Amino acid sequence: PGITGAMENANDTTGINFILLGLFNHTQTHQFLFSIVLMTFLTSLMGNTFMILLIHLSLMDMMLVLTIVPKMAVNYLMNTRSISPVGCGSQIFLLLTLGGGECFLLAVMAYDRYVAICHPLRYPILMNQKLCLHMTAGSWVLGGVDGLMQAGATLSFPYCHSREINHFFCESTATRKKAFATCSSHLAVVGLFYGTSIFIYMWPKSYHSVAYDKVVSAFYTVFTPMLNPLIYSVRNKEVDGALRK
Repeated sequence: PGITGAMENANDTTGINFILLGLFNHTQTHQFLFSIVLMTFLTSLMGNTFMILLIHLSLMDMMLVLTIVPKMAVNYLMNTRSISPVGCGSQIFLLLTLGGGECFLLAVMAYDRYVAICHPLRYPILMNQKLCLHMTAGSWVLGGVDGLMQAGATLSFPYCHSREINHFFCESTATRKKAFATCSSHLAVVGLFYGTSIFIYMWPKSYHSVAYDKVVSAFYTVFTPMLNPLIYSVRNKEVDGALRK
């Protein structure tokens, strides 16, 4: 009966909290690094809030950092590491929804640059407002479906092992020149976002450790959202004009 009761408790994902081991400890060096991450988070939040009315990517980026950093900061400052199963499931859903939605949105933006470069005269017709709205909405819907499916599947399995999670979140011509200028910015974002994701999820585990994974994860969950407003506002006359209006 004792063994059976222990197994039932281990399989119960509603009554016991998970333990996030986090990214930092309380040494002076890590306190300094934490302050950098916190400043990066605040910069990202302000930058994306400023840009939120101009590009949908900023909304996704702002929500992404709000999903990860506040909980990490509270755990670090309060010296606690627990997260409830509901909180963990919500974090998984939001992270995968926003991360997946951003992947789809970046693909849409890549298609937009292709049309601008290869068919500049037909661009206003091919990329009309109605199509842009449908493609943007489709990115959100597909990201939401992805997050819902993966979060549901993750939390539906019995959890019989240690509840410690060694991470800081739950996881689981003129026209052509202008188009190429925007394309280079887009490639920079794609490189940062997809590059770090590929390093973590597609690189063989024998080539990297959990510690390196946590550091790299900080790039696409914290630093990339901060850089996106800077990348998309530099040399972008539409953004400058919208800001002036």
